Amino acid sequence: MAAPGLKDKIPPHDDEAERAALGAMLMDSDAIGAAMQYLHKGDFYSNANNLVFEAILGVYDKSVKADILTVTGELRQNGKLDEAGGAAYVSSLTSVVPSSANIEYYAKTVQGYSLRRALLRVSGEISAKIFNESLESRMILEETQQRIFDLSDNRQVLSYKSVKEIVPGALKIIEDAYHSKQEYTGVPSGFDELEKYTSGFHPSEFIIIGARPSIGKTALALTMTSHISIKKRIPAAFFTLEMSEMALMQRLIAMEGRIESNNLRNGFLKSSDYQDLLRAAENIYEAPLYIVDMPNMKILDLRAQARRIRAQQKVEIIFIDYLGLISSENNFIPRYEQISEISRSLKSLARELDIPIVVLCQLTREAEREKPTLSSIRDSGSIEQDADVVMFLHRERESDKKSGDQPPPTGEGSKTSLILAKQRNGPVGTVDLVFMSKYAKFESMTKQS
Repeated sequence: MAAPGLKDKIPPHDDEAERAALGAMLMDSDAIGAAMQYLHKGDFYSNANNLVFEAILGVYDKSVKADILTVTGELRQNGKLDEAGGAAYVSSLTSVVPSSANIEYYAKTVQGYSLRRALLRVSGEISAKIFNESLESRMILEETQQRIFDLSDNRQVLSYKSVKEIVPGALKIIEDAYHSKQEYTGVPSGFDELEKYTSGFHPSEFIIIGARPSIGKTALALTMTSHISIKKRIPAAFFTLEMSEMALMQRLIAMEGRIESNNLRNGFLKSSDYQDLLRAAENIYEAPLYIVDMPNMKILDLRAQARRIRAQQKVEIIFIDYLGLISSENNFIPRYEQISEISRSLKSLARELDIPIVVLCQLTREAEREKPTLSSIRDSGSIEQDADVVMFLHRERESDKKSGDQPPPTGEGSKTSLILAKQRNGPVGTVDLVFMSKYAKFESMTKQS
């Protein structure tokens, strides 16, 4: 009988399940594909079992049927047969199970224990760092979260579906759109001209809105957010890394109440403004809008907060202002590599949460002199590859405008082009907007006429 506490010293594993999984794979080559959805090299606790599994994969990769003879030959060729327990041990594996029918159960069991051992290793390493007073607590916490998420990401189960399973769902989406008779099928931006191209922002889309400083990226995002959450009462989240939550709320109030933002900041309000202010505040107060105010937010924190707000508040779209202020977990690699990692992470987050994520970003200086293109995106070319939709705000400088250009009909706004430069599932084009600088908001040209 094992001494008290001895069991706690042995890493968690199930030797019987390991041998059963290997035996099933040796009996039926089709079981290998099923097992590979869950198992990776190193998942077996026994070194001998790991070697047998690697040999099975080696034979499988050569398109040779994996059985006792071929796997034994692979081990012998690699000089690993004795270390794997010899030919007798490999032969004994098929006697552990009557058939390969339960391969997924065996594989999941082996995977579960492998994950427990990985968690045990991580917890041991983190425990050691906790007592190292030279390390900052925040850094230890971030590393812990990153290690846990890495384990989770690496354990995503590979799977496939028959078109028979996919077709009904696709038809239902088309049928719903047909019966609704709406011009958009996704989250509406509030600009009908844009909706004609995009039909709204759709689940799992990674959307980029780029512009040079002071062109109105934040104003456009807030205009869209206002329409989505205040007008349509669709739950939305706004991650502000540049402005404080109070400054952001002042802009929302000015925008919603059509109060001049300068007067709101300096207190020079007319008596009529107070009624507009109270009406705007009441509308915003009731809106399902959630503000996340955290400067220099790391991508790990952003992902964690996004998951939480999606689960708890059921938000259907997230805006992030802006990409260049998101910090990477690895500050030792070049910035363009950091941005690439952040871009890929945000794309995967949109797919994971199954909602559109709209991210603002800066453009290069060349975009001031000419209309921006996909190559104008700053810091990394991977952004344009990862994004499903890319839009640019462009406004010509006064010195560049031709004398024949017509100003907005009201004369109180600046004509701005919203260039839809990329759309993975639809057409591209340009929408004319008007920037109302007094209220820091955008309006459609058609609304101005």
